[in-house]
Amino acid sequence: MYTTLLFDLDGTLTDSGLGIMRCAQYALDHFGIHVDDASTLRCFVGPPLEDSFIDFYGFSPEQAEEAVRVYRERYFTTGVYENEVYPGTVEALTELQLRGYRMGIGSSKNMPMVREVLRYFDLARFFDFLAARDEAGTLHSKADVLRHAIETFGLERERTLMIGDRYHDIEGAHAVGLPAAGILWGGYGTREEMEQYGAEYIVETWEDLLTIV
Repeated sequence: MYTTLLFDLDGTLTDSGLGIMRCAQYALDHFGIHVDDASTLRCFVGPPLEDSFIDFYGFSPEQAEEAVRVYRERYFTTGVYENEVYPGTVEALTELQLRGYRMGIGSSKNMPMVREVLRYFDLARFFDFLAARDEAGTLHSKADVLRHAIETFGLERERTLMIGDRYHDIEGAHAVGLPAAGILWGGYGTREEMEQYGAEYIVETWEDLLTIV
């Protein structure tokens, strides 16, 4: 049924939560908001950073832009490496590659960060194309990124499956006419969240995903 698989990165292929939460903590501290326990900032894992600062802390767009700048100060040097590949990811991607799937990344992360994570964990070899937020800021939402992927890489909507761990992955996929699979192995999204946003598939393990595709 599907010939192309489009993967989210954070919370789907790698558990980047620790680095993201600590960098959010660092950015909030810049504004005099002291969060003692970084683990309480799990809401920052997944959505575009600006949206999280606005939605969860009431920042103005200008404050959110500054917060992202401060966040990246720590992320580029430290946070990007406070990360690990989920068990079974390399084996599953190897199997999918052997089956002949075209595979790509569709991430709300900034493109340089996406490239560095894939390089650091030796995952770039599995992917035929990358789509992520651009430096100019023209691709903001997950839908923007996925639409760009469809148009740039000639993806057939009915034969491309978006795979991600949060509601914005499902919502973004549906906004551009893609079916979506919500994964639960990352521990950031929930079955209820996936059901609420109408994921075509909800999978708990890589084995489940290999069975569906």
